[in-house]
Amino acid sequence: MRLALALVIAMTVPAVADPLPSGSIAGVAAATSGTGADASRLGFGYEYGWRAAWEPMTTERRLGYTLRWSTMFGGTYDATAARLDDLRVVLMDFTAGLRFRPWTTPTRYLNASAGVEMLRSNQELPPAMERTYVGPVASLGIDQYKWILVFSVDVKYGLIANGPSQIALVFGVGTGL
Repeated sequence: MRLALALVIAMTVPAVADPLPSGSIAGVAAATSGTGADASRLGFGYEYGWRAAWEPMTTERRLGYTLRWSTMFGGTYDATAARLDDLRVVLMDFTAGLRFRPWTTPTRYLNASAGVEMLRSNQELPPAMERTYVGPVASLGIDQYKWILVFSVDVKYGLIANGPSQIALVFGVGTGL
């Protein structure tokens, strides 16, 4: 009996938190609109592209960090800044931020991040009448892990200080790496 008990104790392993995927890659799509003075200049439109993220964390931790890179292509409707053709844009951003899990479920996280964004358009845009702008961007969102998939919804506000500002509701579906 003592031998059986000793074997059971020897085979037990301390509990270890499940690792979340350290990275992810996702397809993203967004509804976007100019804000403030840029609301009519940029109009409203769509964006689509890819996002890669590095978010090393385990399920036992409630706080972590995130590094994200995204590239999105888009078009707008009813943009008064469009002179020759429909207004088309390419946006690239790199953000760093925090992830927080306020719930007991280890598969849902809030994100808050800030970084830099480059906007390039097919036409000159106000306020400086240039085609390329670089400036700050901020994002708030939620990630939900389900099986090997990651679903996300983010609100992104870009070119906060210098350039045409816009807000976007970004939806993503990807996989953990």
